[in-house]
Amino acid sequence: MIRIRPEKPEDIPFVRVINERAFEQPAEADIVDKLRLSCLEALSLVAEDESRLVGHIFFTPATIDSGSGIIEGMGLAPMAVLPERQRQRIGSALVEHGLKILRERCCPFVIVLGHPGYYPRFGFELASMYGLKSQWETVSDEAFMVLMLDKARMEGVSGVARYRNEFDEAM
Repeated sequence: MIRIRPEKPEDIPFVRVINERAFEQPAEADIVDKLRLSCLEALSLVAEDESRLVGHIFFTPATIDSGSGIIEGMGLAPMAVLPERQRQRIGSALVEHGLKILRERCCPFVIVLGHPGYYPRFGFELASMYGLKSQWETVSDEAFMVLMLDKARMEGVSGVARYRNEFDEAM
């Protein structure tokens, strides 16, 4: 039985391993480590199967510079599941649980740079449909998505969506 819970300090080395194994490189794990130190507003959740961690998801503050002001929301990145545990709905459980918490916190939007065949099942749509574009010009339109959690507050908002600066190194 998978249980989703907030990350604890003793989880940190295991979260690093999950990200390194899932992405087959240390870049995402390095970003998580840096953000954990610099971003107190982050939401870090783990998926636990009995007493073993099998997945991790990280949400950090993101902004939209709408021209008429800065709107603060969250960015989803990264989300990782151990390779041998993928395709078992662990990633879905992490995303759903994280989005539920963000709704409760009245977060207006969540951006994600991810697989266009995966994230729409959670309500993510092409960010370009809302006049949003990524801070990184190399990002394809299909991979950059947004979930509007507070449609009334986000009505008419468009502009450049930005993840935290720590992500620039990976791009």
